[in-house]
Amino acid sequence: MFIKLRYLYTFVIFILVPVALFRLFLFGSKNFAYRQRWKERFGSLSWGKKDNPVIWIHAVSVGEVNAASPLISGLLEEYPNHLLLVTTVTPTGATIVEKMINSNVKHRYLPYDLPFSVKKFLNTVKPSILLTMETEIWPNLYQTCSDLKIPILIINARLSKRSAKRYRFVSKLMKKTLSLVDIIAAQTKIDAGRFISLGVSSEKVLITGNLKFDVNLPPNLKEQVQSVKQYFSEVRPVWIAGSTHYGENEIILKAHIQVMKVSPDAILILAPRHPDQTDKIEFLCKELQLNFVKHSNQKMFTIEHSVYILDTLGELLLHYAASQVAFVGGSLIAKGGQNIIEPASLGLPVITGPYMFNFTEINELLSEQDAIAYVSNEQELAQKVCMFLSNDNERHDIGETGRKVVEANKGNVIRLMKIIKPYLLD
Repeated sequence: MFIKLRYLYTFVIFILVPVALFRLFLFGSKNFAYRQRWKERFGSLSWGKKDNPVIWIHAVSVGEVNAASPLISGLLEEYPNHLLLVTTVTPTGATIVEKMINSNVKHRYLPYDLPFSVKKFLNTVKPSILLTMETEIWPNLYQTCSDLKIPILIINARLSKRSAKRYRFVSKLMKKTLSLVDIIAAQTKIDAGRFISLGVSSEKVLITGNLKFDVNLPPNLKEQVQSVKQYFSEVRPVWIAGSTHYGENEIILKAHIQVMKVSPDAILILAPRHPDQTDKIEFLCKELQLNFVKHSNQKMFTIEHSVYILDTLGELLLHYAASQVAFVGGSLIAKGGQNIIEPASLGLPVITGPYMFNFTEINELLSEQDAIAYVSNEQELAQKVCMFLSNDNERHDIGETGRKVVEANKGNVIRLMKIIKPYLLD
């Protein structure tokens, strides 16, 4: 039965590949990186002769790469003679990997889940282990890894209620595919239960916590922050809206207009989740008569400017650290939120919208300690930002409470390293 289901699944993937290629071509009109290295998606990649054993980490995009970053650092330190291959699906994820200045870290794109693509990829790379982040379940990839005796560990594993329901429609395929996995290291007890409900043996499911709590702060962060603050003028109040999505930017910009009625010299750092939103944000700024500077233009930020568009990747943490208040996007619309751990770890008061269903655990932890504020529209957002900017004690107390919540939940990298170690013994 499983073989028949996998053949049917493969047939569907074959049909969808032309659609995927068309999307790459379409997105490539705004971001040319989507059209580059497309052969890697069929398992054809430059690799050369490499004698070092390979640890393969798959992280679909920016959020997963950032979450994997502390684990990558730990693996590099523990296994200096290994190569770390990090695959992503998106070019934005690739950009983050390529900024990791280490000759032992390589990036390639994940091949489409077609038997010939997967086999070609694995025969070229010959990984010792596959560590796949969160909820990346690929039947052909997992079957081929199993055939080649490559251990599969799903790490930082999470399974939303919505995904669990969707997988039940193909429960037999999922049960067999997940039976090929050696370990599922789940973020929470709820995630673990959902994987078990799909037929995974409870002996294979462990609870290790959320890797995002182990956020790495660069050693020279203070010096970098000071430079950013000087760029903006150290006396002007600064708030940031990070990882925003389409449908949120106009709300945020209109909220900023209200903030400036109370604090005329206030600065908004607007960091879209995807840089291809920048053109739309520029249009909105002009329409709302807000003077702005784009980070990529490297122009002077003067008293005439009130909006700074962070249109590059890999610098959000730095700009969180240079701000006084953080709104985290994907939450005013039904996207499920974005990572609120980064600003909380820096001691910033965090504001989100009502839609945080992808980050339930940290959301509840902060909420239980009254260390997060919720808004649902531009008026409420403006009010919260103004309140935090004008009240130093409130801003400090809520920010410090959030930072302590993050600190109390660290240690997930150590737990994962212990689980991974037996699979990498020579």
